[in-house]
Amino acid sequence: MPNIKNNSVKPKIKQQWSTKKKIVIGFAIFFAAFFITTASAFAYHEYQVYLGNDQPEQSPNGCGNSINEDPRCDIELKPVIYLYPTRSEVVNVKLDYSGMLISNYPTFDKAISGWRVTASPDGSLVNKADGKEYSYLFWEGVSGVDYSKFENGFVVKGSGTKDFLQSTLSKLGLTAREYNEMIVYWLPKMENNKYNLIHFAGKEYTDSAKLTITPTPDSVLRVFMVFKPLDKYQQIPVEKLSSFERKGFAVVEWGGTEIK
Repeated sequence: MPNIKNNSVKPKIKQQWSTKKKIVIGFAIFFAAFFITTASAFAYHEYQVYLGNDQPEQSPNGCGNSINEDPRCDIELKPVIYLYPTRSEVVNVKLDYSGMLISNYPTFDKAISGWRVTASPDGSLVNKADGKEYSYLFWEGVSGVDYSKFENGFVVKGSGTKDFLQSTLSKLGLTAREYNEMIVYWLPKMENNKYNLIHFAGKEYTDSAKLTITPTPDSVLRVFMVFKPLDKYQQIPVEKLSSFERKGFAVVEWGGTEIK
């Protein structure tokens, strides 16, 4: 009888230990996986910081990378900056942007919050950081400015957009080279719409994307077009536009955004 009793107890003890062992091993695997995942995430973050790629996924005003999820979160598309000094000289261009930069070319120099270039009177630029030549400075960002309120502007047939932009941009002060480059970029987004509601932003744009240029330019033109596709014609007060006089060291910029 004692032997029979001992034989019946031992398997039960072994079974209990086996279950506890499985639980211990399970917890060990879980914590090991958690530790490895956390360590990997931390290491990746530190690596991105080291590379300078640690920009937040959202801008300070809560806007993400996607266009027009919110009218206050429009992407300011392809602002380009031309520099025309009276002689070849080193120019610093600082951009104080109240939003999140998502692209730039040449690469944005974080140390000076902009670019340092040798600019020539013909508009050609040599970037100090890489020694390469560029036609202009380019940037793109997500802004918190609400451009969706059109108090005035122009309603233009999609088929007439090219002629409208050629005429209007020339009157604003862009040269043929500048307005042609702007039209080539924007026309494919506009010409197939039934109508386009077009407005040229002023302080709401320049205050959100401040430029500090050294040496100080003698004349600055910043053209920022806001447009919205329309299915039918809409009445709106006509926007009054000012002409631009180039003198001395001139700086010219164009860009825009689409409201959907």
